[in-house]
Amino acid sequence: MRWENLTVDPAGDPARDAALFGADAVTTRTFDTPEFRGITFHEIWARSIVNRVPGASRMPFEWTVNPYRGCTHACVYCFARKTHSYLDLDTGLDFDSQIVVKVNAPDLLRRQLASRRWHGEHIAMGTNVDCYQRAEGRYRLMPGIIAALRDHANPFSILTKGTLILRDLDLLRQASEVTDVGISVSVGFTDTELWRTVEPGTPAPERRLDVVRTLTDHGIGCGVLMAPVIPFLGDHPAQLRATVRAIAASGATSVTPLVLHLRPGAREWFMAWLERHHPYLVRRYERLYAEGAYAPKWYQRRITRQVHELAQEYGIGPTRAGMPRRVAAPEPAAPESVASEPTQLTLL
Repeated sequence: MRWENLTVDPAGDPARDAALFGADAVTTRTFDTPEFRGITFHEIWARSIVNRVPGASRMPFEWTVNPYRGCTHACVYCFARKTHSYLDLDTGLDFDSQIVVKVNAPDLLRRQLASRRWHGEHIAMGTNVDCYQRAEGRYRLMPGIIAALRDHANPFSILTKGTLILRDLDLLRQASEVTDVGISVSVGFTDTELWRTVEPGTPAPERRLDVVRTLTDHGIGCGVLMAPVIPFLGDHPAQLRATVRAIAASGATSVTPLVLHLRPGAREWFMAWLERHHPYLVRRYERLYAEGAYAPKWYQRRITRQVHELAQEYGIGPTRAGMPRRVAAPEPAAPESVASEPTQLTLL
């Protein structure tokens, strides 16, 4: 694995440091418990945890914190998959089962927030892989991260598919009393069969919507990123209506659709899955995504319009072509820092 020959800015400036680590800072563990069977954890001591977003990425935020790399959600479409190739790991099974854990993330973040070089900018989480994936149940990095942000009254946002965020409800409420906190939950569809095959490691969609309901019941506004809308499998008008209706019933403050995009790393893995489960759709996907990673604009506009109209019908707040509040839809960006690679911003 590519841990060697990594360097860090000697000034320790969070504006320039990447989340780098060396071979002597890595411990590899496996746990013989049902929820972690077949998963390897690489525990590393990061030298920086606050990553700067490249200006070319067109994100509405400038800073991210990502305590994990790789994700046991195992979503077949996840375009964070490409980042594993920078560690000489494959973007398929390795991404799902070789998880990098930045075990010193809370302490490191607290030190960086206290630095005179840091000016309290908004920090987004969940823009690479899910910070509330299963590993968080064991490593418990997020309570320390949220506490550090709360103590420094530093604004932040979280995007997740994980129900584990409710464990930190009290911390989120405390943080929301002193700073701007934005929470979004990702629910692209409510079709159970589709969920079981395309997002096998995630909580069921209805459980995620229970998270939205609980957060809003406790005074923490929560939007829903309706992502991804999967062409020909999750985009039928009846499916869109069922999903928006369920989102409305959860009390979500907003709903924002995002059509599936297939960047390198994710594209190959998704298309292999499609060949196994829906071979009759392969040619249609090749045509739809012939111009690149994103579906044609006409298709994206159609989905956005349909969801917008349904949201109005069911009384959900305004939607837009992106993600609600502080968390934004992914745009093309450079890879996350490992050695000389620039920062990657990815979704789910």
